[in-house]
Amino acid sequence: MNYTLTTERRTEYRIISREAHLAKKNALAGNGPKPVYSINKPKLDPKKLMPQLPLNNLRALSLFSGGGGLDLGFDRAGYTHVASYDWLKICGDTIKFNRPNWSVFSGDIDGDVRNVNWSVYKGKVDVIHGGPPCQPFSIAGSQKGSRDERNMWPEFIRAVNTIKPKVFVAENVPGMLNAKFRDFIKFEIIKKLPDYYITYFKISSAMFGVPQDRQRVIFVGFRNKKHADVYKQPPQTHTYAHLKKKRGVTDSNQTSLFEDFENKERTVGVREALGLEDIGCDALAPTIRSAFTGKRNTTSILNGKSGQEYWANLKIWPNGVAENREAAMNFVPKNMHRRLSVQDCAILQGFPSDWIFQGAVYKILGQIGNSVAPPKGYAIARSILEALKN
Repeated sequence: MNYTLTTERRTEYRIISREAHLAKKNALAGNGPKPVYSINKPKLDPKKLMPQLPLNNLRALSLFSGGGGLDLGFDRAGYTHVASYDWLKICGDTIKFNRPNWSVFSGDIDGDVRNVNWSVYKGKVDVIHGGPPCQPFSIAGSQKGSRDERNMWPEFIRAVNTIKPKVFVAENVPGMLNAKFRDFIKFEIIKKLPDYYITYFKISSAMFGVPQDRQRVIFVGFRNKKHADVYKQPPQTHTYAHLKKKRGVTDSNQTSLFEDFENKERTVGVREALGLEDIGCDALAPTIRSAFTGKRNTTSILNGKSGQEYWANLKIWPNGVAENREAAMNFVPKNMHRRLSVQDCAILQGFPSDWIFQGAVYKILGQIGNSVAPPKGYAIARSILEALKN
């Protein structure tokens, strides 16, 4: 889709945003109009995308855990949790709230992986997984790569080389596959993990039933060549061709991912997932951005100029995400589009409703936007389990 955000359209959106902010202020003061919409009841249950599996005797250590997407995915796949590390205290608060018995280290001291002596985990970890901060490689960022001080790949590699797990999983943004970072992958990752046989691939969350076209690169490394030789990347479980067509994919340019869609379950669109009324069209959500990645903290989930058009087509307002569904229904923008709640955003990222995020709205959106979709993590965990069985 070719979409240009004109000066006039940008001005229109700013006016709507200001009016929506005023409407919210009045509603919270009890002076707003009666709710226009009823509170939505989501139809998508992310737990059904990742049925709980029995314990498999594999132990997982989580680095750069964020809101716990990979942690939850591996947990649902039957892995035993060893510990989680994240430098943001609020991320640790969320994981600890949902899993009180887990070992969680967070904050700029306990959660800083640069300070950890990983040798204490030798012989106690089978899998290390995590998403080293990706801003150095993000299309939205400056793309400094290894020159960026936020590049945490060296610390992830240090943990792997010290602990020597059977396998590691690292998640990152598609921008890492840019030709300018080819040497980084070859010399700064593969060459510095000489004991591992490494493969990497790009997958979308929508392949596993999540109503968001979030593309990510996954690195998987096995210490045993036999396991690496039999490893197969997670098989697609859901088709989303019917939704991609509405975003520019036609029968003539569909990829092989869609060829056997008759045998797969259907990924639902945003409106169906959230239980919103039928407006005659539906689609996958654009990538939900992290509220921490911009120049200022925000409660908008827009990621790129074209995202505004996608949300507009869905008649959903992506700015000023509310703290709960009741608050979202108490005030609406001038264009009468549905306002999202943080619970809605969590579902669109594949988090079940009983995974409760901690913190203010923008901090919750930051955790959601930085997380791996749990069903994707679950699929990766299962694919690793299959390889290790051999």
